[in-house]
Amino acid sequence: MSDQVLSAAVSSVPTMITVLIGILVNNARLNDFKLEMNARLNDFRSEMNARLGELRSDMNARFDETRETMRGDLRRVEEVIDARLKHLEER
Repeated sequence: MSDQVLSAAVSSVPTMITVLIGILVNNARLNDFKLEMNARLNDFRSEMNARLGELRSDMNARFDETRETMRGDLRRVEEVIDARLKHLEER
């Protein structure tokens, strides 16, 4: 009986070793994949942060430009209204 158990154990050892090696190799490849994906995501995140910073500065410049344009327009409207009021007061 012990010879049968011993031969069954000995015959299944190569299969178990093969499966174990496959698991270890697969685990190593998954770890490599995870590291590569993390690196790519970090690169993408830094690129997006840079682009968003550029977009934010562009938008701030445009808002400032629009604000100055609106102030100039409001000054002209005030001057026209003042001129009309002076004209009405002179009558």
